[in-house]
Amino acid sequence: MPSASRLVKKEKYVSKLESYMKTYSRCFVVHADNVGSNQFMNIRASLRPGSAVLMGKNTMIKRAIRAYCDSTGDSTWEPLLEVLVGNVGIVFTNGELQDIREKIEGNKVPAPARVGAIAPCDVYVYAGGTGMGPESTNFFQVLNIATKINKGTVEILSDHKVVTKDEKVSSSAAVLLAKLKVTPFEYGLVIKYVMDNGAIFVPDVLDITDDDLLKGFASGVRQVASLSFGANYPTVASIPHSFVNAYKAVLGIAVATDYSFKQVEQLKAYIADPSAFTVAGPVGDQSSQNDGKTKPVSQPEPEEEEEEEDMGFDLFD
Repeated sequence: MPSASRLVKKEKYVSKLESYMKTYSRCFVVHADNVGSNQFMNIRASLRPGSAVLMGKNTMIKRAIRAYCDSTGDSTWEPLLEVLVGNVGIVFTNGELQDIREKIEGNKVPAPARVGAIAPCDVYVYAGGTGMGPESTNFFQVLNIATKINKGTVEILSDHKVVTKDEKVSSSAAVLLAKLKVTPFEYGLVIKYVMDNGAIFVPDVLDITDDDLLKGFASGVRQVASLSFGANYPTVASIPHSFVNAYKAVLGIAVATDYSFKQVEQLKAYIADPSAFTVAGPVGDQSSQNDGKTKPVSQPEPEEEEEEEDMGFDLFD
């Protein structure tokens, strides 16, 4: 049986969670692996006063949520029961989700590659000098990295991937990156799910802009209009196009018959005499005109053939 002090702590924790569920209507479910206490303190400070971070055992959080929903009859927070898996916490808020998301994702700390850790990204060592002595060539040989000795230091000949995303970091790669003083990873709270008034969705939904929504809505309206035309069933989406097509039909009837109205008079006048609507060309220079007659172009005079001079001898002499 738990001690009295532990029961008091649990009651305080449950009351805090219930107060958060009463105060806030939105939350983030965040993954908290590799996040230290000092980093947690900075995250909490950056989110105050409009948000609150709650960490704890999943079983205790689920039990408190079920008890709250049963006692109040409010099932808004029940969807959280399905996503509280692993080392996760809850960030409660009433602010703009996009702004809170930027604060959470912006608080990351660089970290070295540790042996056995799952790599969150690919890691490369790039061609160039390393500043390491010739005795360090063994580390490069184990990882099949081509090197040469240049001015007493090891130089990498080409870029090489030493760590692959979602795979464990090997001991050789961890030692090499430490010797190169490379901290390839960044750790912080990772948003897994977003909840807004009982609706849970992935954080990628927050990347959708108003322009994306307008494009999607316009595409849907075009599809509805096309379906309405095909089914010969008028709808709000197809009526504007029906008016345009009807107006075109009326114009065609007016042109083909003697019937006329104000909007078609100019069209009929153009069909009757298109030359009346042509734009006059530019006036030519006066020097190139002579009473409406073009001046004949003078032909060049043929050159006279030069007579061959008598050179005083005959070719067949």
